[in-house]
Amino acid sequence: MTVVALVGNPRAGSRTHGVAVAAAEAVRARLGHADPPDVVDLSALASVVLSPEPSAGLEIALELVTSADVLVVVSPTYKATYTGLLKAFLDRLPGGALRGKAALPLLVMGDPRHALAVELHLRPLLLELGAFVPTPGLAVLESRLPELGDVIGDWADKVAPQVEAVTRGVVAT
Repeated sequence: MTVVALVGNPRAGSRTHGVAVAAAEAVRARLGHADPPDVVDLSALASVVLSPEPSAGLEIALELVTSADVLVVVSPTYKATYTGLLKAFLDRLPGGALRGKAALPLLVMGDPRHALAVELHLRPLLLELGAFVPTPGLAVLESRLPELGDVIGDWADKVAPQVEAVTRGVVAT
């Protein structure tokens, strides 16, 4: 089973990256896999995501995302939704590219008023690409980052059974 964390923050070394890795590791652990997840950090690809020129790094990232069994998609909240960098990257995928995959949306945010953005903005994007998106997505408040292990752990406990059902083919996507 492959789990890939897709980090939509345009800044390298972001807190979003840490949340993405923690979430992917928590889901993998609950599914009984100890190997570390693959990570696609879009900060390293920002200069080529919108370029019409071919990029080997971008093609590898797209392949990692489309070949994942479980895709953990994490973005900081920008203007009450996900980043344009994440959208531009996902726009490179053809319709249905995530069919048969479980995708888990997470947003990192400073204001709890944006908590619904996970379900109202990021989840529908992943559904449009054909992914199975178990509920709930996760809104991680910056104020709760010191207790990230508990926040991620509680969420992973809720979604892991649904993810396992999809990856075993029990649930039609």
